[in-house]
Amino acid sequence: MDNMNFSDIFKSNFLEKTTSFSLTDSIIGLVVAFFIGLFIYVVYKKTFNGVIYSHSFNISLLVMTMATSLVIMGISSNVLLSLGMVGALSIVRFRTPIKDPMDLVYIFWAIVSGILCGAGFIPLVIVGAVLIGLVLLVFVNKITVENPYLLIVKFEEDVAYEEVERIISAQAKKFALKSKSIMQDEEIEATYEIRIKQNDAKLMDIVAKVPGVKSAIMLSYDGNFTA
Repeated sequence: MDNMNFSDIFKSNFLEKTTSFSLTDSIIGLVVAFFIGLFIYVVYKKTFNGVIYSHSFNISLLVMTMATSLVIMGISSNVLLSLGMVGALSIVRFRTPIKDPMDLVYIFWAIVSGILCGAGFIPLVIVGAVLIGLVLLVFVNKITVENPYLLIVKFEEDVAYEEVERIISAQAKKFALKSKSIMQDEEIEATYEIRIKQNDAKLMDIVAKVPGVKSAIMLSYDGNFTA
């Protein structure tokens, strides 16, 4: 049996990995990940146009960028650790529903940025963040799109039907009758596809005041009520 000296007792793989660990590179990667995450935070706040702004979700994008960078730094130099990390992360299940597809875009952006920061591709992540941020700011805030809405009107009598169509034709930029049905109590329900200015509910108010109109509901295609 070989003799074991005092230095051999304190030898460990942990100490060897610590000596090969570059503190400077890790700090640079985390700092860049923080600023990239902060940039994603600002862009998300500037481009958000949903119903309720979630500050906690926005903060999670920043933390997600840094956490992903930290994970990549840890597994980049150890194959066994990377396999173990993949197995550990595979059991994680995210229960929070993502209602807006743009939220998925920001989550993917934060994860990709964290991976690049952890791998040391600092120039690439900076250039990519600037270009993606400009695209989002321009296309979300500057370019306006005429969103289609569904206007569902219930009539108590058929006389109001012609008056409602006259008002819709005058107020909406474009409209089309999608369906018309007669209920058992002889109540008429008509559904129109209309194109108006975003968040403009004046048309619905005008239609609701027409004599013979029982109710008027304006609905966007994603299922969110405008009124």
